[in-house]
Order: sequence, then structure tokens, then C-alpha cells
Amino acid sequence: MTEKPPRQLIDPPVGPPIIYPWFDMAWQGPVLDANGRITKEIKGEAIGPFNTGRIEFEVWNHEVSATSLNFKMLCTGEAGYGYKGSKFHRVIPQFMLQGGDFTRGNGTGGRPAPWKENVGEKFADENFFHKHRREAGSLAMANSGQNTNGSQFYITTIYTGWLDGKHVVFGKVRDQASMMVVKAIEATGSTTGKVQYERPPTIVDCGVEPKY
Repeated sequence: MTEKPPRQLIDPPVGPPIIYPWFDMAWQGPVLDANGRITKEIKGEAIGPFNTGRIEFEVWNHEVSATSLNFKMLCTGEAGYGYKGSKFHRVIPQFMLQGGDFTRGNGTGGRPAPWKENVGEKFADENFFHKHRREAGSLAMANSGQNTNGSQFYITTIYTGWLDGKHVVFGKVRDQASMMVVKAIEATGSTTGKVQYERPPTIVDCGVEPKY
């Protein structure tokens, strides 16, 4: 028997049960081989071409409705602002990639989409129905404590079960090709979270399928 999700911030949800956001990424950093291993080749230096790739997500719109709508609106830019052009400001190998701060770019900014009237600068933890995946690739909201969700998110590169009940998980990386892009961007990071290269991972375009 499938567990019924707890009450959500938007009820009934808006749109289809599952949506598929995507990021087109560009970054400077190591090139991975066909097996996902880091090579010595660095791409994206000076005026040379960037590494590029697409990350596709599966987002559970009918189980984490407001959080999903917030992410969707920031991917499409329909509110007049959003993720396009923003950077992954914090990348920690064997942990996660963090992005979504499109106002300051350092983890102290960002803001939610107007998914409801007077949403404010932060919104509540919607629910903890979904746990972090045993494998890598969970998509969850970054926060600065309980009920402080805005626009920042993270993508895990390992199992992070200790974050269950502290961060709202609302989706996952959709496929292996997308996960290869995540792993390549992971290789640009450091134990402090600082990206090691001058041209950081950037969301050059983004959107959602299906459109609604």
C-alpha cells in the first residue's frame, strides 16, 4: 500500500503529477572519460569552449506541490526572474552541488517565485514525504534552518540520509546522461565548496516539460 502524502501548501496541486525541468549547463573544468573518470584535460580555459551538458530532472508535482511550482516558475522565468544565468556557487565532491542564488551568487541570496499571493522572502517546509535517495541524484531545497525555503536547491552526489527531515526533497536527476553532467560539475569543486575554476558552472538556459 502506497503511503499517502501529507497535506501540501497547494491543494489541489497545479499541473501534471510529474514535471521534467532541465538545465543547460556550461562550465570550466576537467573532462570526464566515457566511464565517468576525471581526465587531465581541462576545458573552458580563457576563450576556449566550455564543457556543456544538460541536466534533466523528474519533479513530483502532486506530492510536493508548492515546492515543485516554485522550482518550475524559476526554471521558466515566468515571474520575470529565475535560474537562467545563475551559477552553482557551492560544489563539494562526494556530497552535493548547490545553486539557485540568482541575486547574490554566494549562498546568501535568492528568493522564491510568487507561487501564491504575498509568498514573502521564505516559505515553509512543505513536507518530508520523500527521503534522500540511496543512490546519488536527489533534488532538494537548500535552507538556513526550519521553514526558510527560497530559491536555493542542491543535487546530491552520494546518499545523504542524515538530511532527511531537514530539507524538502522534491525530485531527482532523471537519467544517467544527466548524472554524468552532475559528476563532471562535481569535479570542479573542493572540500570548502569553492569552485576551483575561474568560469564556474552556469545555467545558460532552463525550462520545464510539459509546458503548462
